[in-house]
Amino acid sequence: MKIRCMAIAGLLTLTAVGARTEERLPTIPPLQYTEEQKQAAAEFEAARKVPVFGPFEPLMHSPKVMSQARAMGDYLRFQSAIGNTLSELAILITAREWTQDYEWTVHYPIALKAGIRQEVADAIAVGRRPTAMSADEETVFNYASELLKNKQVSDATFERAKSRFGTKGVVDMTGIVGYYTFLAMQLNAAQYPIPADGRKLPRMPR
Repeated sequence: MKIRCMAIAGLLTLTAVGARTEERLPTIPPLQYTEEQKQAAAEFEAARKVPVFGPFEPLMHSPKVMSQARAMGDYLRFQSAIGNTLSELAILITAREWTQDYEWTVHYPIALKAGIRQEVADAIAVGRRPTAMSADEETVFNYASELLKNKQVSDATFERAKSRFGTKGVVDMTGIVGYYTFLAMQLNAAQYPIPADGRKLPRMPR
């Protein structure tokens, strides 16, 4: 009987923790938006052609930050100097480094559609260096991985990236890694849930 009571108490504790977790930065219903939030949401929908979603939902608690983040993403996601396919590769590498399940769930199919081979994406998912990458993929993989893991980039890796993509490409690639790191941090801090059919990344030892 004592064990049963302890088990029930433990379950109730977990339930309470789960409830608090979901309420860290709860999604704000549009009917409850402030005037500032309404303006930010309208600008978002005008730019993205969809209502506020995903990482921008917790960011709506600070609508100016949300709007600035959306504007940066409009460029880095869709118009960067390294192109959409390699941008998606950099996003997957960043999502993996931060173990960001929502970011991975959203961008994995987008990356495949953009031209990243499934075996490359699946290797990244389990923390393994992909084999048989193209020269451009290898350049992006090395640059993004070094930046995320070492917090800097070696001279050889930098020069290879600059030779291939130019200084604008290097700045844009760094921006993509930084931008999706920012979103991953916001999502992780908020403990934003993934969809029911979402994919949870394997947890890696730290």
